[in-house]
Amino acid sequence: MSQITEKLSLKEKIGYSLGDTASNIYFQTFIIFLLNFYTDVFGIPAAAVGTMFLITRIFDAVNDPIMGAVADRVNTKWGKFRPFIFFFGIPLVIMGVITFTTPDFDASGKLIYAYITYNLLMIMYTIVNVPYSSLMAVITPNSLERTELSSFRFVAAFVGGLIVQGSTIYLVKYFGKGNDAVGWQWAMACLGALALVFLFITFVTTKERVQPPKGQKVEIKKDIKDLFTNKAWLLIAGATVFQLIFIVMRSSSIIYYFKYYILDQELNLFGTIIPLSYENFTSTFLLSGTIFNIIGAILTKWLSKRFDKKNTYAACLFISAVGSISFFFLEPHNVILIYLINLFVSFAWGPVSVLQWAMYTDASDYSEWKNGRRATGLLMAASLFALKLGLTLGGALVGYTLAYYGFVANQVQSSESVNGIIMLMSFLPAAFGIIGVILMLFYPLNNKMMEQIETDLTERRAEAAISD
Repeated sequence: MSQITEKLSLKEKIGYSLGDTASNIYFQTFIIFLLNFYTDVFGIPAAAVGTMFLITRIFDAVNDPIMGAVADRVNTKWGKFRPFIFFFGIPLVIMGVITFTTPDFDASGKLIYAYITYNLLMIMYTIVNVPYSSLMAVITPNSLERTELSSFRFVAAFVGGLIVQGSTIYLVKYFGKGNDAVGWQWAMACLGALALVFLFITFVTTKERVQPPKGQKVEIKKDIKDLFTNKAWLLIAGATVFQLIFIVMRSSSIIYYFKYYILDQELNLFGTIIPLSYENFTSTFLLSGTIFNIIGAILTKWLSKRFDKKNTYAACLFISAVGSISFFFLEPHNVILIYLINLFVSFAWGPVSVLQWAMYTDASDYSEWKNGRRATGLLMAASLFALKLGLTLGGALVGYTLAYYGFVANQVQSSESVNGIIMLMSFLPAAFGIIGVILMLFYPLNNKMMEQIETDLTERRAEAAISD
């Protein structure tokens, strides 16, 4: 029992969390820059990108449960999940560079190239990220310890966001020297190399401790039935879809918001005139927001112990959505207010991502407690399916909304197009966030119930160990 009840070391918590720094280097690139890369650099119309996101990401999301089922059935000397994290990181990095390469093709050739390379990139991301997410559920059986681990993980994830937000535009400019197509290739090579180092650290510093119940047979039909009768998982998965639509719509719109609405400005800060390009606005807006994301993530354990995970998640998502609505009423000259409101929204968003994954691992324990079976890989992969479905719908909706309002890349926008961009920063994403809040009102697992589940499962595992 010692290996089951031991507290995680600081080294292992940091080592595990760096895997999400690596994953988030790619995820943040997807949600912040990919749409803009395809429309403004690669040269694909916004509506075509929206359709590509819809088709490609649905295909990608379907792969997640398959990958989870595969990982559940793998047994190596390194465990079920750890081998995938590093060894498939290498093809992930290679595909990242290839995807952000702009070939000298005609419009049809470019679109075909984009479909093929983006699909392959997302397959590699799935092979790495599904086992990584599953690993969190088997590092420790302790629910509160997992919540703290999730806090470490998402602080590290937000660090990955800081890396992307603070360096990407400048790497593109530095390597491209006016040629953004070349700049994006080298920027992704640099970011990918860094991600690979982090994935290796995760691989060598972590350990899998929680195993399926003794004698559990591989029965995919039962695993799937357990998943879809798990009320806790269904509700957090549903909330995740709408949560991701909210954040993807808002995040993907930021660069458009500054490039075509706020524009280049001279900021008067306490009598000092500071010239700011839209690129500087975008980077500083993202960086300052992520710093407050990190502060919110750090406070998640305290908030969830005081107010319960469910209540903290729902309240913070609601605050983020309402804060986003206020962007509809802001003018380009309200620069200070734009930043302040974003800090408020970002702070509230911090605990949402942390608790999302902690609640998924609770749902995994709940399934074992209720059904006497554990399919961690399938459950966590299905959770990634929900996340990627939100990513899919959010990305497609941004592309379609820009096209509906008449957006034309790299041109002065019409008043109607600008209004569409403002809606993408305010009311449209907020509506989906509020739907996620409503779903969480029915989530059944509170802290007290998780304490009982943890106690019962510990006793069962102890009895199983004795009987062996």
